[in-house]
Amino acid sequence: MQKNFSKKIKRAVDFLGSFLGLVFLSPVFLVISILILLDSKGAPIIRLKRISQSREFLMWKFRTMFVGAQNHKNELAQNNIRSDGPFFKMENDPRVTKFGKILRKTRLDELPQLLNVLKGDMSLVGPRPHEPEEVAHFNEESKILIKNKAGITGMAQVTGAEQKKPFLPFSEEVRLEKYYSDNWSLGLDFKIILKTIKILLTDKSAW
Repeated sequence: MQKNFSKKIKRAVDFLGSFLGLVFLSPVFLVISILILLDSKGAPIIRLKRISQSREFLMWKFRTMFVGAQNHKNELAQNNIRSDGPFFKMENDPRVTKFGKILRKTRLDELPQLLNVLKGDMSLVGPRPHEPEEVAHFNEESKILIKNKAGITGMAQVTGAEQKKPFLPFSEEVRLEKYYSDNWSLGLDFKIILKTIKILLTDKSAW
């Protein structure tokens, strides 16, 4: 009973937090959208397929790549620096636009996910949202990553940022999200949010 009540509070915090964020950050959304349009052709905000709570949804994000970038993923497969899981990541990805690099470094490309939080597809805090192609290769243990509602920030995200790593090993991400799932509380969410704010304000490498 108490856990169900806490879940309702979590949803209320998500709704209020995302609503206020969208209202106060609307000028930022406008400026970023204009700069994206000036930097490259294509819509400033895109929707990407992701998995949350074992179902597919469309995640909003500021566009950081050239239009049609996904079609060139196979051509760049040999440059993948991740061999620890079903992921693709490369240094100096040529598909990323000049302004897109800034958005990614400052994490501002994730701001439109507030729309997903408002709608209820995502939470302010939760596991990293994964692509369907990645999830198709998950084993039973890894599926903990899609059991709970995906979040804009979470244990894996803040841990990676605190350790200043470009990415966490897949096994470490699974371990952290299992801990989060088994020990979830409003207090834990609050700690993760405070850590996220601290990282955004003090991580000089992002600026």
